[in-house]
Amino acid sequence: MTTTPRPRFSVRVGLAEPEFDGPFEGIPPHLTGPLQKWVEQALFIGGGRYDEDTAQLLCVRMRIPVLREHAGLFPYTKTLTSSTGDNLLDIVDALLGYYFEVETDGPVEALDLLLSNGGSVYRVTDMEDGLEERVAPAVRDAVRQTIVEAADQQCVGSAADHLEAAWKAAYGRGPDAVRAYSEAIKAVESAAHAVIQPNNAKATLGTMLGEIRNARHKFTAAIPTPVGGDPIAPAEAMMRTLWEGQTSRHGARTATVPETLEAARAGVHLAAALVQWFVSGAVVRTP
Repeated sequence: MTTTPRPRFSVRVGLAEPEFDGPFEGIPPHLTGPLQKWVEQALFIGGGRYDEDTAQLLCVRMRIPVLREHAGLFPYTKTLTSSTGDNLLDIVDALLGYYFEVETDGPVEALDLLLSNGGSVYRVTDMEDGLEERVAPAVRDAVRQTIVEAADQQCVGSAADHLEAAWKAAYGRGPDAVRAYSEAIKAVESAAHAVIQPNNAKATLGTMLGEIRNARHKFTAAIPTPVGGDPIAPAEAMMRTLWEGQTSRHGARTATVPETLEAARAGVHLAAALVQWFVSGAVVRTP
């Protein structure tokens, strides 16, 4: 359970000024030891022994050489548990991914408690398959619910998969802004295809916007508009914003400009709202 951090006694009685208390990027000094211990506990198999095979596999996958000073008993485990900074964060993420891969329960709850109480910007994903940046629970849950609802409807194709991929690329460990934005667009294309251009097998967000522009009388939305208003205009504006905001879609003689992480995350949330509209029937084609 996450609670409001208790200020230090010296701060509460006015003996000291409040210090920056997070969220902390990377691994701050106060979390280094606890996370090293977590990695050690995750690899511990009892009787003074460690899962050296798993430790070796992770070192190979992550291209981590065994340090000379760790030669002897459990060298791979010692190498992992002595890592610091971004390397340690990568190891924690890789361990979560490995346990998810082999369907083995790791000490996930203890890890999430450490990250939460330590003020880390990272949290364990809902799938428990890695780390992601921490966002407001209400926002995260709304996107998650949209993914669940999209997965239950065949008419929206792979919208759930694309939105899930966009979210991970935007907020996971090692975010990829270009992929996040691209997957966000694919999520909307999948969700809107059956409504906007069901007879165009090669429909894109761009061609769908053209369809709306040329035949806007064919579409309506749940949000009421004044008499003579344009009910499809809000959805169209959101779709156009998402489409025109993708700076890396095409190459040219000029340098391609990749999306910024901030733009990609905004695009993911915009896409989530659009997917929810189409999944819920808030935007429909008129009879």
